[in-house]
Amino acid sequence: MKKVLLSLAALVALSTQALAEGTLIESKVPVLKFSGKHYLGFVAGEDSNYFETRRNYFQVKAYFQEDPKSFFRMTLDTHHMKDGTWNVRLKYAYLYLDNVLPNTGVEMGQVHRPWIDYEEHNGWNYRSISKVLVEAHDGAHLTNSADLGINFKTKTENFSSELGIFNGEGYHGNEDGEGLSSEWRLTYHALGGGTHKAKAEKSYANISFFGQLNTKSNSHKNEDLNWMGIHAVYNKPKLLLAAQYITTNDAHEKYAGKGYSLNGEFRITPKWNALARYDNFEMDKDDVEKTRIIAGIAHKYNKNVEFIANVLKEEVGNKDETSYMLSAEINW
Repeated sequence: MKKVLLSLAALVALSTQALAEGTLIESKVPVLKFSGKHYLGFVAGEDSNYFETRRNYFQVKAYFQEDPKSFFRMTLDTHHMKDGTWNVRLKYAYLYLDNVLPNTGVEMGQVHRPWIDYEEHNGWNYRSISKVLVEAHDGAHLTNSADLGINFKTKTENFSSELGIFNGEGYHGNEDGEGLSSEWRLTYHALGGGTHKAKAEKSYANISFFGQLNTKSNSHKNEDLNWMGIHAVYNKPKLLLAAQYITTNDAHEKYAGKGYSLNGEFRITPKWNALARYDNFEMDKDDVEKTRIIAGIAHKYNKNVEFIANVLKEEVGNKDETSYMLSAEINW
């Protein structure tokens, strides 16, 4: 029996070695990094109950030999169509060149727009259950997170910024070529930390001025969609508090309005967080008011998986709807 077991062990070892030797990945760059992000969930409402997968991102970064801080990134995202089919969309496809100006890198291609990515990494950590105010459909619904264009990103210890020119329609809009969008974020980091990503266990306090100015044209979809906002966030290892105010200027009636958002996170233990958020956006047309209330609790199962249970209450005009959500965010 011992000989049989040894023979089986040797066979497994030889097979594993052969498989490893037969697997070959070639690239013209020295480093390739693959990653994924997934939002899975269940929603129970007054009239419907359903499972869903909200986002499925697959990403690859190719780093260059001569400049290891520069890279090309491509991110694919699935999208569930109304007819039930699934489409794969290009979310990001850009070249990042580091330090093209002092403390400044640049993204070229289908790139980050200046605001949403910043807020989702500094002030609102639960994109898996809700988009931020400027993007949410039942919020301000003014912009989205990616677009074709160029974005200059500056990082110093007490100041960071993003300044860019974009098509303006967003990564899943139809571009007509009739106008461009100037967009910005200017952030003061009162406690430092502007050179690196925010971490929950670190203290930081940031104040940001951000917005978007679309070039006027007769046929551009976002004609007169000009808006701006101010955002403040304070984070300690046990607590995060954030608030913002946004307003439009000369916007089309389907966008025009003003509003604010407040959110907080209390870290009960290293693995358990309580969270809450309140959004309010008042449309100029007919004084229609949109409000959203989120309250929930999150559990970090491990470094790759987080579970969230929350209530979402939305009121838009005469519509009043409450949903109960269970979600899982997976990162690998």
